Amino acid sequence: MMHHLFDLEGRVALITGGNGGIGLGMAEGLASQGCEVAIWGTNPDKNQNALAVLQAYGPKVTAWQCDVGDEAAVRQCFDETLAAHGRIDGCFANAGVGGRANHFDEMDTEEWRRIMQVNLDGVFYTFRCAAAHMRRRAEQGDAFGRLIGTSSLAAVSGQARGEHYAATKGALITMAKALAVEYARYGVTAHTLLPGWIETEMTESSFAWDRFVENVMPRIPMRRWGKPEDFAGIAVYIMSQASSYHTSETHLIDGGYANF
Repeated sequence: MMHHLFDLEGRVALITGGNGGIGLGMAEGLASQGCEVAIWGTNPDKNQNALAVLQAYGPKVTAWQCDVGDEAAVRQCFDETLAAHGRIDGCFANAGVGGRANHFDEMDTEEWRRIMQVNLDGVFYTFRCAAAHMRRRAEQGDAFGRLIGTSSLAAVSGQARGEHYAATKGALITMAKALAVEYARYGVTAHTLLPGWIETEMTESSFAWDRFVENVMPRIPMRRWGKPEDFAGIAVYIMSQASSYHTSETHLIDGGYANF
């Protein structure tokens, strides 16, 4: 018999970029189901505001100031987070930055490296710490882990003048697939999330542009922008026992945009 299939009491999730947008939406969903949550972000004020929101749900929550593009900072912050919570069952590599060039052939190396440092190197640093912790636990008889990366539709549809951004998000999909194969024996699954057009700080300028709205909104079958809370359910599902045999998935959450 199945009981409490989505009960996350006793689980701990780490969410980078968890102080706003999609990250906070997932954090709220997890906390609402009894999961302890640790959020990482670079903005201390946003961290504290998010902490106040999450504390209302009851489980233990913590907020840490961390730049995921800094390898040493990630190692230190992961160790501190682990010490505070005792374990990390799910790692959501959600922190990311966007960028555009006038033309790809005019993009300078500094801009390319800036995007790579956060969106790809940052995921590597974070997942490496989490995977090592999950493997050690499994070898001690506690096999359970979830590695989840926030990718983008740009990974599969391309993004003109944002080739660096698209490259990082495409790499994240293949990284997750490889992790799903390597760490399955330790009870660890790996997934990526592919958001469509979601109302966040990153999309604020686009949504304020009338021409953009007129062209894009008619292509969304649900006729609305996505919201951070639209990612609460998928986060809970992946973290739960219900998804234990489901891995290596790219979860498209776009209101039907990619199909229309």
